[in-house]
Amino acid sequence: MQRRSARRADGGSGGRAGSGAGGADPGTGTADTALDELYATPPPRFVARREELAAEARTAGRAADARLVQQARRPTLAAWAANLLLRSRPEESARLLELGRALRAAYRTLDAAELKSLTAQRRLVTALARQAADLADAAGHPLSAAVRQEVESTLGAVLADEECADRWAAGRLHTALTPPSAFPVGDLAAPPPAPVREGREEGRAARRGKPADRPAVRARHDRAGDELAGDELAARRRARQERLDRARKAAEEAARHRSAARAEAAEADTALDRARERHEEARQRVTEARRRLDEARTEARRADREQRRAEERQRTAAHALTEAEQTAREAERAVRRADPPGR
Repeated sequence: MQRRSARRADGGSGGRAGSGAGGADPGTGTADTALDELYATPPPRFVARREELAAEARTAGRAADARLVQQARRPTLAAWAANLLLRSRPEESARLLELGRALRAAYRTLDAAELKSLTAQRRLVTALARQAADLADAAGHPLSAAVRQEVESTLGAVLADEECADRWAAGRLHTALTPPSAFPVGDLAAPPPAPVREGREEGRAARRGKPADRPAVRARHDRAGDELAGDELAARRRARQERLDRARKAAEEAARHRSAARAEAAEADTALDRARERHEEARQRVTEARRRLDEARTEARRADREQRRAEERQRTAAHALTEAEQTAREAERAVRRADPPGR
């Protein structure tokens, strides 16, 4: 999984950065080529471009690729900006992925010193979020403060969670990522050693002002001190182990809750994307229906004018026919009067 992440960030993502508006022709490429171009497309043009790419794949006889493209989910503005950052800044993106791997390794091994050293580098998240906002603004889609916060949250999730890092490294996020609970640093340091208490005999001797330097007394005091030190060291180890066990149990429980929350969020995202797509399709159908209605109204007005002209022509022709028939009858009567029968 890490090998794939490094490939995406070091070279693969940079190679896809230019595939947005003028990339390879997906009609002669693969589903990956089409999807890379699709997820480089700003969200407002995503649905229309998805239909075009799917149609091109079907025309090229690649039905399976067309289905994959058709199933692609439109990214939110924050997810698109995070994808844009990965494609446009491959070196900085690789640094973030590497920092995340180091942080997670230090957390797993409870290396407090390493965690403190690496945590100081988390300012890279803020810097990269600012770069993502600049890139989006240059592309004509400025980010609001809330969307910038979603981008920074996504990059924080990349640091904290391996699954989130892999999803971002693929360059096809469709929604912002949420980081798990922050890495604990201060409470991972080992507690300072407690001072060894004095032996009872030595303490009483000191309080009475009597010297306690006899060999037997000193030996007993040394043994008592060693036993106390050993007991306290063991107690500290047990306490530290208990804290570690509790922390691990809490982490496991949090991971279960996180998985459930992610599943619920994914379902909600899917439902939202489907609703948005249905809304977009309905809007396009309404636009098409309005266009057809305007054309039908224009045609109806033209037909109405033609009908009125035809009716007027028919009335004129009927009137002419009536006059012609009357003239013909009068002519026939005149002929009969001029040439009566039996003449």
